[in-house]
Amino acid sequence: MRRVLGGIGVLWAVATIVFVAIGLIPGDPALAILGGPGSQASAEAVAQVRHEYGLDRPVLVQYAVFLGRLATGQLGDSYAFRTPVATLLGQQLPVTLTLAVTGLAVAWVLAVVAAWFSTQQGPIAAGLTSALSVTASVMPHFWLGSVLIVVFASALGWVPAVSDGTARGWVLPVLTVAVPVAGYLAETVRDGVVDAQRSAFALAARGRGETRLGLFGRHLLRHAALPGIALSAWAFGSLVSGAVVVESVFALPGIGRALVTAVTQRDMPLVAGIALVSAAAYVVVLAVADLVERAVDPRAATGRRGRGRAHGRGPGRRAGAR
Repeated sequence: MRRVLGGIGVLWAVATIVFVAIGLIPGDPALAILGGPGSQASAEAVAQVRHEYGLDRPVLVQYAVFLGRLATGQLGDSYAFRTPVATLLGQQLPVTLTLAVTGLAVAWVLAVVAAWFSTQQGPIAAGLTSALSVTASVMPHFWLGSVLIVVFASALGWVPAVSDGTARGWVLPVLTVAVPVAGYLAETVRDGVVDAQRSAFALAARGRGETRLGLFGRHLLRHAALPGIALSAWAFGSLVSGAVVVESVFALPGIGRALVTAVTQRDMPLVAGIALVSAAAYVVVLAVADLVERAVDPRAATGRRGRGRAHGRGPGRRAGAR
């Protein structure tokens, strides 16, 4: 229930920020609806549009109507595309989600490989891997994407520079969003592995003759992955926001490119729809990350129940009081 109420609060805050931000963009939204300043619309046409869309009402009334429509699922029609926002999101959201989910999966693979070399292959490999991880974590998406295009598309010709609808066309966009995330995930997992190596269960596993790879995969990684799982929810939000740049660089037809067009044309319904869907996806990912944490380490749930009994909410405390 707390998670649901928190998610509703996040969606309300996002909707409010979008409403205020769109209102602060210079220009008349009625002109944007009519095609922009170049449309040479008459004053009567502008006034009619303002009345039709409720733009001549007080700001608080517009805000209340805006929230009411969102609460009932009425996202409206896009000003720029002249299409229902729900239809546009249905067409473009799968592209962005595919990019974000695939990028997060690739980032985890890279992070685990980096953690292995950093903790199991000696001090030289540890220093080199750590330097590469820190460098990767601070790479801007637009710069990394441009470098990947120059090297792997233009110079080597291994993959296309822009998306062509095939699996090869996804390689560079996925790497562009995955590499920075893999950088800080690798540092987080590495720190967890280093701490787990000093624990009693690691010493016991070595005493039983566990191999280095078996110790890492079956014991150390399970404990080291917990901070990374919690960080993955934030990483997913970073991937979705980074998709705005990546989709523009690689010409992917996702919500990132649509968002750029919607903001420049003051397309309030489309901006609000994209922002709310992105926030809802983030809330869902937070809940999934919580469930995965409980599956990997059941103590995350039993610890809460134990703390509840310690503070007098369990039956043992009441029996003791009697």
